Amino acid sequence: MAAEGDFLMRYRAVSNKLKKRFLRKPNVAEASEQFGQLAKELKQQDCPQYAAFCNLAMARCEQTLFNAPGEALALTDAARLFLASEQETRALRAPGFDENMQAAMNCYSFAIKVYIEMNQPVMASSLSLELGNALKEMNRPGEAIVHFQRAAELQIQTPIEALLSLWEMASCKILTRDYDGALAVLSEMQHMCQERGLQLPGTNTPVGAFMDIIAKCEISRVLLLMLLEPPPQKLLPEHAQTLERYAWESFDSHSQESLKALQTELW
Repeated sequence: MAAEGDFLMRYRAVSNKLKKRFLRKPNVAEASEQFGQLAKELKQQDCPQYAAFCNLAMARCEQTLFNAPGEALALTDAARLFLASEQETRALRAPGFDENMQAAMNCYSFAIKVYIEMNQPVMASSLSLELGNALKEMNRPGEAIVHFQRAAELQIQTPIEALLSLWEMASCKILTRDYDGALAVLSEMQHMCQERGLQLPGTNTPVGAFMDIIAKCEISRVLLLMLLEPPPQKLLPEHAQTLERYAWESFDSHSQESLKALQTELW
């Protein structure tokens, strides 16, 4: 409680400096610096939620100063701190209403918007991926889908990165049992590999990472098509072992769980 009281007192003291006074302009740059310093101290004291509020105040100051890079950075720091606070609450199994998670999502969204306005799609897409991965790890794949999709849209100039984001999107659709949706995403990925992938001279055969992605898509498509056949087809043990071996050799750790979900449905 003492730490909370000290935080509120110092926070209010800095906030009061921003109030307009007769014939005196507030020193917004100084207030921003002080909010940032207070955020650092609170983070060191393991108070991520309070530190996040300070970063939010700092972001507002940077917006007033028309400093978009500073605003985006402060919003990103706030998002990560709110996320850390939510993860801490979940680890302790403490009751809550996901208010820190909602605050984190809002901060990520505002930071992404600022980066898009700055014409920095790489930074915007990285934050979309960061939020999508956080939601997926917290067992909220349905909410993660839209963020992986947004990342892929922002990565239109970098096809490999876009394909990896789409792969995460398909994985989340599988985890939520939206098998038709997953199949559509995998088909889109294969089409993208054929259209935009590096190819052997004089052929239509993609090479390198594009070929690896096509192989992963084919494995998942086989499982999905079998599952969607009326009635659902069952995998023979030897076929399941073959698919699992290829999957474990080619899939990353984040994607193996979606493969397990499919195999469970088919066995």
